[in-house]
Amino acid sequence: MAQGSDSVALYWDFENLHASLADQLTGGGTYHASRFRPQDPLVDISAIMEFALSYGPLAINRAFANWVSFNRYKQALLQSAIELIQVFPPGAAAKNGADIKLCLDVLDDMNRFPHIRTIIVVGGDSDFMPLSYKVKAAGRTLIGIGSMVSTNQHWARSCHQFKFYESLLNTGASAPAEVVPAEPLVAPALSSAPSASHEASVSTASPAETEKRPFCPPEEVEELRELLVIAADAATREKNARGLVCKAISRLAESRGDPWVQKAGLRPYIQRMDPTFHESNFGYSSFTEMLKAMGDIVETRRGKFDHELRLRNVPHVQQHLN
Repeated sequence: MAQGSDSVALYWDFENLHASLADQLTGGGTYHASRFRPQDPLVDISAIMEFALSYGPLAINRAFANWVSFNRYKQALLQSAIELIQVFPPGAAAKNGADIKLCLDVLDDMNRFPHIRTIIVVGGDSDFMPLSYKVKAAGRTLIGIGSMVSTNQHWARSCHQFKFYESLLNTGASAPAEVVPAEPLVAPALSSAPSASHEASVSTASPAETEKRPFCPPEEVEELRELLVIAADAATREKNARGLVCKAISRLAESRGDPWVQKAGLRPYIQRMDPTFHESNFGYSSFTEMLKAMGDIVETRRGKFDHELRLRNVPHVQQHLN
């Protein structure tokens, strides 16, 4: 399939962002002392992915770091299909040089792939400023992402747009919606040690009274359990569907600076967020039917070229964004 003209390339100076968050959490300079040890996950990868996908399909999604220390991010990195570039530091006190490698890759990719129109760089170093000049000269759009505390202001101002990582979390889309398996609902277990009062009632009950007591055969208990699980799964599917739609509309509205988004662009964006998405997974026969069922949270109007959507200002919308 040919690449569209609105393809996006996302480059992560992963250790730069993680180190900034670690220092905010434990105190300035503490990350450097422990950077060769296994690091606990701090970066919300999905929030950055959702933001990047709102600008178009990802043609490149590449992260640079000394991945020996970031093994605990493994699952999130795999789910986001990020290409990992290993950059070893040349010495115990030296930088890993990820920013230099990142800049060289951006320049090379711009020359080789003209369909990439938007470059997104995750990192807050002033070292990226020369890169911004080259990206602008090539006629591409440059977007930066970095921590509010440690980002160099000159690098931030050199971008066409700069987004603080913390603001991505505050938009409420901190994680992509996914189908979460419902916890199994187990029917109340029969006690193996009846209470004294229960024993007394059994011993004093007549045979006729015992026969009148309701009894649920094992096969009916199992059937009831299955019905309860099905009901819970349906509720979970509905919640996840609403979460996907709310997050997608929120991100598209933010990237375009307008609360109204075109309906035609919503489904492709959701599929970029979650390639496994299909409305039938949530019990709907069409995407239009799915949106109609969400009339309490999604408002629709007829636009100039297509129907437009926006989130209603109601309390339960924020629940789906969190």
